[in-house]
This record gives sequence, structure tokens and C-alpha cells, in this order.
Amino acid sequence: MSSHYMKKGYIPFMNLYETQTAIGLLKKTFETNLSNSLNLKRVSAPLFVDPNSGLNDNLNGSERPVSFDIPAINRNGEIVHSLAKWKRMALYQYGFQPNSGLYTDMNAIRRDEELDNLHSIYVDQWDWEKIITLENRNMDYLKQTVQLIVDAICDTLEILRAEYPVLPTKLTRNVTFITTEELLQLYPNLTPKQRENEITKRYGTVFLISIGDLLSNGERHDGRAPDYDDWKLNGDILFWNDMLECAFEVSSMGIRVDSKSLDEQLTKSNCNNRRILPFHQMLLNNTLPLTMGGGIGQSRLSMLLLSKVHIGEVQVSLWDNATRVECEKHNIILL
Repeated sequence: MSSHYMKKGYIPFMNLYETQTAIGLLKKTFETNLSNSLNLKRVSAPLFVDPNSGLNDNLNGSERPVSFDIPAINRNGEIVHSLAKWKRMALYQYGFQPNSGLYTDMNAIRRDEELDNLHSIYVDQWDWEKIITLENRNMDYLKQTVQLIVDAICDTLEILRAEYPVLPTKLTRNVTFITTEELLQLYPNLTPKQRENEITKRYGTVFLISIGDLLSNGERHDGRAPDYDDWKLNGDILFWNDMLECAFEVSSMGIRVDSKSLDEQLTKSNCNNRRILPFHQMLLNNTLPLTMGGGIGQSRLSMLLLSKVHIGEVQVSLWDNATRVECEKHNIILL
């Protein structure tokens, strides 16, 4: 229970029926805004992959995927953690061209997630990926794309507030860009999460750049798998959340590894055993296209825009009885 924040005096701005209706409007609106802004086409996506393909997201390397046997084909399946790698393969197989891409509904189970207001074992997000040219594989293009996504979110909020004037949510369109090393130098005595809170409270909307590699203090700001994002060209989109009074991550994204950065990051992470996997072989041999992409949490965005204080108010998952009872005492109705 200590990991769940109970906001004093919390009263939801919508009942359950209104919430479900608003989530429907939010998702339809944002999908349209996102696909138009980034030139993305909707595709179908897998719920599970072959564990020997190298396509599953290994996250920080310690999380266990949910696996199961498939007697009909005498093989195992593995529930995805995310579609970070699968999307890049799909762009190659489907014949997408530069400056176009795909998006999809990604549903996952993360069995080892530590549960709190923002984290559930059920993950739902818009996963997107697009092909870029070598000329666009740079920081300026990354920042331009971040601003387009933030604008798509803010435009969605305007539609929601027009339909539901009771919503108090306010967001800042102007994005402050800062690297994890710059943030460390700014707040050297704070933890990574405390640093995020300070900078986001100050500026409202932040894109925190370069996550995964070691900082000057010998520590990582946060973990990131070595085989999808280029650690020099990635980051998190953070909004200040007035309801929870903290920095609120809605997206992890970035320009993806090329053969050079993959080689370096596999070595740094002691993950050289992945080099023999089919996906990694295609990357190292420069077979797959250069891409950028990310995930945007559907429940996270619903929480933020609808001013909810717990992810269980906008998605159906499993919670222990003590959490359910305590949440109910504080007017937090878990679905």
C-alpha cells in the first residue's frame, strides 16, 4: 500500500459512464491527430512472439515475460513487453517508404511491474514507428517530432475540454529540452525521479534526452534496452501532473539504433549474446531501415487528460484487496 498515493479530498470529475465515454473520444481524437502529424498508417499487431526471434522488448533485462506452450505447433509463445523491435521489422516487411510509418494498439502483460498509481501489470499504448532518412537521423529531427506529438496531445485536450468543461487539466505546449547529464548537473544531490519532478514542475512540459547510458556520476538516469533506442538520440516526454503533483511520463521514444550504435550498446550492456538473433543480425548487417518510434501510454494519457489519480480508474487490471479497499475510502473507484 505504501506505493499508492491517496490524494486527500479527491472527488472524480466524471462518473464511470462519463469516463468510459470520454476515453472513447480521447482515443479516437488522439489517434487521428497522431497519424496525421507523423504520417502514420494503422496496422495490426501481435500479442505474442516467438521467444527465439529476438523481437520481444527485454526492458531492463530482469523482467520475466509471460510465456506459454502451443501444442498445435510444438513451440512456445511469449507475450510482448512492447513492440519496439517488431515495428521496425514490420516496416521492412510491409514495404513502407521514408517519412511514412505505422501505429498500432499494443497490449502487453508485465508480470514483474511494481504496482502503484501509474503502473499496472496490464500495459496499453499506441506504438508507432516511421522510416527516416540518414539526413534526419539527428537531434533536431527528434525535437521536431517531439513537438508534433505534444501538439497532438494538447489538441486532444482542447477537444475534451470543449465536450467536458468540468475538466481542470491544463498542459504546456512549449517543450523544454534537457539532457540527463544537464539535469544531473542542475540537481546533483537529487535522485533521478526527484530531478524529473523539479524540472517538470518548473517548466510544465519536458523532453528528457539521452536515457540508458552512464552519466558522469557513474550511474544511469534510468534503464533502457540496448537494442532499439540510440541512447544519444532518445528520451521521455514528461508533463507536470497537478493531480499527482509529480512529473508524469506519457511517452518513451527515440531514433533507433543503427549498426554502429547497436554494436556499442550491446557491448556496454554485456548483451553480446543477442548478436546471433535474427533481428539483431539484420540490424548489424544494415538490412533493416533507419527508423524512429516510441510508445504513448493510452491509460497514462487518459489519466492525465481526464484528471484521474490512479491508472485503475481508466483500465481494468488486477489489484490486491487492501489496495482496492483503501482506494475506495478515497473515492478512487478501480475498474
